[in-house]
Amino acid sequence: MPLSDSSYSFGSKKVRAWCGRRILAECGKNVNIETGAQFADDVRLGDNSGIGVNATISAGVTIGNDVMMGPDCTILTVNHGMLDNGVPMWKQNSSEPRTVTIGNNCWIGSHVIILPGVTLGDGCVVGAGSVVTKSFGDNCIVAGNPARFIKFRPKQ
Repeated sequence: MPLSDSSYSFGSKKVRAWCGRRILAECGKNVNIETGAQFADDVRLGDNSGIGVNATISAGVTIGNDVMMGPDCTILTVNHGMLDNGVPMWKQNSSEPRTVTIGNNCWIGSHVIILPGVTLGDGCVVGAGSVVTKSFGDNCIVAGNPARFIKFRPKQ
């Protein structure tokens, strides 16, 4: 299906939202699930939030209200096993799942990777291309690989 804001979308945004409400564990009002998005059925998506073009979202992710997500984002909740050097990594069990929570009113730039166990507080902004390896509190602007705190969003 075409992008939701395309002049020839023919209602694709509504169709994908309808599908999302039937697939996702929770799906808020006025959501935007873009073309090519892949997600587990236990993902929770809040009101007025979006899943970006070609995003990949693992099981155990909660996305709050009013969240914007750029294209090609990846949110992971498990890693490959790698603790036993005597066993090839592909033969080792995956790590235990660690949930990811994205707060309300966040902006996730394009090509961002969020790793297992991360929580982003309300109002966070993640710069494009960042790899988020740890949690950040409310209203943080973070960027880089690994993502580092840049500054707080200005108060209104």
